[in-house]
Formats: sequence, C-alpha cells, structure tokens
Amino acid sequence: MSALITPELVALDQNLGDAPATVIRHLAELVAGAGRATEIEGLYADALAREAKTSTGIPGGLAIPHCRSAAVTEPTLAVARLSQPVDFGSADGPADLIFMIAAPEGADQDHLKILSKLARSLMKADFTAALRAAKTPEEIVTLVTDIVAPVTAAAPAGAHSAPAAPRATSAVPVQAPTGAGTTGPATAGSRRLVAVTACPTGIAHTYMAADALVAAAKEMGIDLQVETQGSAGATPLAASVIAAADAVIFAVDVDVRDKSRFAGKPVIQSPVKRGIDEPKKMIQEALAAVDNPNARRVSGGGAEASDSVSENEHMGQKVKRALLTGVSYMIPFVAGGGLLIALGFLLGGYKITEVADVVVLQNSLWNLPEGGLAIYLGAVLFKIGALSMGFLVPALAGYIAYGIADRPGIAPGFVAGAVSGFMGAGFLGGIVGGLLAGVAAAYIGSFKVPSWLRSLMPVVIIPLLASIFASGLMFLVLGGPIAWLTVALSDWLNGMTGASVVILGLILGLMMAFDLGGPVNKVAYSFAVAGLGAATLANQAPWQIMAAVMAAGMVPPLAMALATVLDRKLFSPVERENGKAAWLLGASFISEGAIPFAAADPLRVIPASMLGAATTGALTMAWGVTSKAPHGGMFVFFAIDNFLLFALAIIIGTVISAIAVIVLKRYVRKAPTAENAELANTTLVNA
Repeated sequence: MSALITPELVALDQNLGDAPATVIRHLAELVAGAGRATEIEGLYADALAREAKTSTGIPGGLAIPHCRSAAVTEPTLAVARLSQPVDFGSADGPADLIFMIAAPEGADQDHLKILSKLARSLMKADFTAALRAAKTPEEIVTLVTDIVAPVTAAAPAGAHSAPAAPRATSAVPVQAPTGAGTTGPATAGSRRLVAVTACPTGIAHTYMAADALVAAAKEMGIDLQVETQGSAGATPLAASVIAAADAVIFAVDVDVRDKSRFAGKPVIQSPVKRGIDEPKKMIQEALAAVDNPNARRVSGGGAEASDSVSENEHMGQKVKRALLTGVSYMIPFVAGGGLLIALGFLLGGYKITEVADVVVLQNSLWNLPEGGLAIYLGAVLFKIGALSMGFLVPALAGYIAYGIADRPGIAPGFVAGAVSGFMGAGFLGGIVGGLLAGVAAAYIGSFKVPSWLRSLMPVVIIPLLASIFASGLMFLVLGGPIAWLTVALSDWLNGMTGASVVILGLILGLMMAFDLGGPVNKVAYSFAVAGLGAATLANQAPWQIMAAVMAAGMVPPLAMALATVLDRKLFSPVERENGKAAWLLGASFISEGAIPFAAADPLRVIPASMLGAATTGALTMAWGVTSKAPHGGMFVFFAIDNFLLFALAIIIGTVISAIAVIVLKRYVRKAPTAENAELANTTLVNA
C-alpha cells in the first residue's frame, strides 16, 4: 500500500485565495502534480460537486473537501495550512487547516478505512494542534502517517483517543467499548439512543459525525451507539441494541439502509454535518422526542422490510434479510400498479383488459374511442398499472441481489428476474434468480484485482459475469422446473373450495398478525400480491387471497385503537395517544400501527391480534370477498367487491381482538422484568 501523503502534497502557510474553489483547485493541482491524478480538471470538478452537496467545514477551523473521482489513481491526502483562512461553511467561522481526501472510484476497503480513520482523528484537539504547530511538510507527513499506520499502539497520547483499531464501519458504543453489539450498563431511568450517520461519499463526514455524537453522549451520560454507513461498508447495529433504544438519530445526507429496522422509534433526522456541528442539540432533541407522543417516528409501512441484523448473522439470517429487502423494494411497484389497474377497471369496466392496448395506441384525448373519455382513461390507467406490475419479479430479484451484494448485484438481479418472467417461473423464479445473482456478484466483487481494473468492476465486470452465471442457470437448468412448480401451485390454489378456502384465510390472518410487518407478515403479503397478475374474472382466487390478507392486516391496529377507547385505564397516556393514530393506520392497511402496543406487551397483544385477524381472514374467504388492489385498506373501496362484507369481517375481527386484549390485560398479569421494560422501547412509557 503506497503512502497516503508525501511532502509534495503539503502546502504550509500559503494564501490560496478567499473562496473554497480556489483552495480546492490548488490542492487538486498538488495531487495531479504528484502523479496521483490523471488530470486536474476532473478531480477539481468532482471535489466541487461534492462541496455543493454539503459544505465540508467543521468546527475547530477545519475543512475536509473530499470526493471519489475517476481521475484519481490512488488514495491521496493533500493538506493546506492557510495564512488567510477561508470560509468552508462551518458555524464557528473560516478554516485554516484544509485536508483534501481524493479517492479513486474503485478504492479498496483498506484504503477507505485508512481515510475514514484519518477523518475521525481530525476531531481530536491534540492532533490538530500538532498539525498547526508543525514547521515543515515532513512533520505534517509524519503526524498523519503515525495516525493512519496499521499499528497504532505506540501513537502519542491524545493523538487518537479512539480504540487502537477502530472499526470505521461498525456500531460505535459509548458504554461498551469492548464490542459494538453490546449495550453499556444503564442506570435506572437512563435513556438509550441509537444513531446512523452517512454522507454521499462515505469517507469523512460519516465517521466524524459518529465520533462527535459519541463524545457528546458520553459527556451527557447517555448510552448511545452509532452505525456508520460509509464507503468501507457497514456493520449494522445489533437487533438487541435497536430493541433497547428509546429513540434514533439519523445524521445522514443519503437514504438509511434497512431503515425499517427502526420502525416506530421516535426519530430526529438532520444532515450529517449537523451531527458534527451540533451533536448535543441532536441528542437533546432525541431525548425530548422520547416523551412526546406527537414526535416524528420512523415509518414502518407495509412496503418496508422490518428485518434486524444480529452481530453474528448466520447464512439463514442473511438469506432472510436479502429476501425481505427484495420484497420491500418490490411492493411499491405492486401497490401502485395494482391501484392503477383497479382504477382502470372502475372507469373502463372489466373488459378493458381486452382493448387497452389498442385504445392507448390508436386513440388520444383528441380522438376518443367508442365509449368516450372514461374508456380512454380507463385503458391508460390499466396499461400503466399493468406495466408497473410487470416489474414485480425483476424488482424482487434485483433487490434480493442488492441485499446480498449491494449495488453491483442490482443489474444481474434484474436480468435474472426478467428471465424468470420470460420462462414463466414467476415469483419463485425471481427469488431463486435474485439469490443466484447476489451470491455471484458478491463473490466476484471479492476478487483482488489490479488498481486499473477496480473502477470497471462494479459497472462492467460484476454485472456481466454475474448476469451470465445467474441468468444462464435459469435458462439452462432451473427455469423449466420452477415454471412447472409455479403452474402446479397456481392450479392447486384455483382448485380450492369450501373448508379448505376458509382454512387458507385463517392461516393467512394468523401470519399477518404474528409479527406486524415482520418476515412472517411479509411472506403472507408477498404470497398474495404475487398472484394478482394471474387473476381474471374466471379465476378470482388471487383476488380473494388479496382481500383476506389486507383485511386481516387491518385488524391489529384497529383493535388496539378500539381497546384504548373501551378501557382507557388499562393503557398509559402515551398508548392512548398512539391509539388515536392507530385508527387511521389500521384503516389504511398499515399493520405496524399496532407495533407500539406489541412492543410494550407482546405476550398479550400479539395473541389477541392473531385471534381477530385469523377470524377476519377466514370470513373474507368464506364470503368470497375479492380485492383487485394490493394496498390501501378502506380507501380502495372501489376495488373491493362485496365491500360491505369486507368491512363486516374487519369489524368482527377488530371487536374480537379488542375484547381479547382487554381480558388478557385485566386477568393475565405480566411480571415487571427488565426484559419487558426493554420491549417497551418503541414509543411507549409504561403506566
């Protein structure tokens, strides 16, 4: 591994102008002049583009402009100590110490960890003081090299007070320095927080925000653990740590990966730079949100996965997480497409399926077909919905592969899903193809390749080889048998009648209420939406299954809302506030509306919810209720045949569950154990 910094990459006590752009350009010239970039303009443009997203000034007179650039040939640090400080957007004024981090597009994990380690060290006052006191470029190089050297046991005291080999992508504990997956000893009444930090490039701000939050929490006596989602990868917070947290802080400029792990938690979200500038304020806001029933909470809608990753994730857990990731990204295609199809039926009638293609291609608003505007708009909506539904299997496979191999897995996964659809292997084929593509992409991505080839790996080599492997296996070996199994399963479902239909509805209802948006709930929901594309007027079984799943999923939150009205004394003030919100969540088919109640009292809430949901699922199947929409609850009444029976089944199940939970709370006492106290973390303060 070549040196990160050399003396020619250091500019001491120079006036480089009065704007960030002029400083960045000078540092880009130093990098190119040292033979570490192929061109100045490309690196300069990439660094300015990153600066435009979020200013890189940080408290203490520092700035860290950074980027990944195709012009960079090896990871590099250029340093400028300015005689005329320049404003890089920090709240405390202009910066005199500028550190430009330049990483190649395909930088390997070792280099990225070193760069992130350096960025974290800049939060240490002793280190920056030594940099300001250095008299020569060679001294600067020595100070930086001592920080980023693989062996740091002999580093000067205070130069880097984090653990000797900090895990740049791990959960950062405050009271548990011996392991990211454990929580520190919490005193009675203490608060526990978790946080996620992430910036667009994932090199500097991600880790500096994490360290700033950790330091502020330690000073305030708060138990805080941080998950850094940086460019060197991410080690997710343990499920037990998330479960024990009272609130979550998102200091991010990009989407949080697997965000639904935090579903129901009070959340404070701000740009990553605020985590560096105002860590105490963010922690104070998170603490205030814990006791505020109206505080913003992490969404846990039916379209999101709700998996949590343990610190010792085995193969089965990895597969489950990948499957849930695929389902969570697939559902928006299905939900939007299904509703559009339902609207198409509403405007154009059921025969719109026979004429939609002709109508949309041969007619327009100025040349309406026979039947007028309603037929034309019905055809347009139906066709948009049908095309959206066509992404069901490719999106499922693509994001299963993404769950395994991150972005390099998306393209081969989508291709394998398209092959599955082409061969008639459907939903099952998408799962298999996505797993194959993800495993292949992850394996190929682990290869050690020359530096000149690294930038081509994620955009050319991995998609090419993984697509050949996964889609080739689907065509040559697996597609045919899976297609046969899919047809056999469809024929079996279509042939179900009488008692078997009721039993199926009962089972689906139990699954929908078992974990309220978790893996079992997602399996039942995915089973329902996967069959919608095959439903017709002659084969309404998939529509019946969809109605049973949606109705059963609405029961738990509605039942908890009703229970808080029927017997208010059994619920805390915060629970009663959550009950008000649960009316709308339940009516919208968001099962997660019951999570706050289940988290506080799972052994009574979940069995009661399952009882009512199973009843509702069985009743909708017995009454032949159908739903052509995959989501929306009461608000898609136009897509539900026998809507009054649909509503009646929900009401019956809701009453059963509400009465059951009241009876259990009155007559089945729970011991006040520490475990139960931790389970109440999501939104509740137990009465």
